[in-house]
Order: sequence, then structure tokens, then C-alpha cells
Amino acid sequence: MRKLVIDVAPGEYAVCKLNDGADVPVGLFAAAGDALVSVTSAPGEVSVICPADLAPADAEVEAGWRRLTVRGPLAFTLTGIIAALSSELAAAGVALFTLSTFDTDHILVKGDDLTRAAGALRAAGHDVRD
Repeated sequence: MRKLVIDVAPGEYAVCKLNDGADVPVGLFAAAGDALVSVTSAPGEVSVICPADLAPADAEVEAGWRRLTVRGPLAFTLTGIIAALSSELAAAGVALFTLSTFDTDHILVKGDDLTRAAGALRAAGHDVRD
């Protein structure tokens, strides 16, 4: 795996579950500013990843996540990025939640695991920047 530059985003994130068919809160994208917001609809649920302070009030919320972003854009022909990073984090005992966008990949780790996660990624040769 080539050396990746990984940025640690500021702030805490939440992974949220809305009931199937629920409306995404109006203004969520605007309120987030430059922060990551993702809304995914799947059978039986709507998932929202957003800054923790913007978590929908009527959602099931798993808070306390920190975001690591692979600096991109990444070509669609690249393979194994998430596999390599998740293997390196698993070997360090760090649970994760992944999300990909058109340009790059994001990994969420619990805030208590952030130091261990960054250390494991650095030990694997990646450039982790706060």
C-alpha cells in the first residue's frame, strides 16, 4: 500500500438512524458548514452521519466518533485503500465505521481510540495530520 496522507478532522461526529421514511432534518447540510454530512437511505432505515451537535433529535444516535479523511481526490482505479486501513486499525484493536464519497474515503473511530488509531496508521507508514 502506498503512503497516504490522512487528515484528522476537528470535532465529534455522530452516526444516526432515522426510522424508514423519516424526513432528513431541514437545514442539516447548511448548518454543518464545511463538516461532513452523509445521508443514506436503505431498506428499513435512513442513516445520517453528521457533527454530533447536529444529530437529529428523533434519531437513534451513536455519538463520540472522530473522522479521519484520506486526502484525495482518489482515482476510482485505486484498490485496497479501505482494506489496508481497516486491517491496520483492526490489528491495533480499533473499531471503525467507513464512508466513501466521490473523491475520497473517510474512517470514523471512537474518540477514545483516536490516539491509538493515528499511531497505528503512522506505524504503517501513513502521514496522519491533526
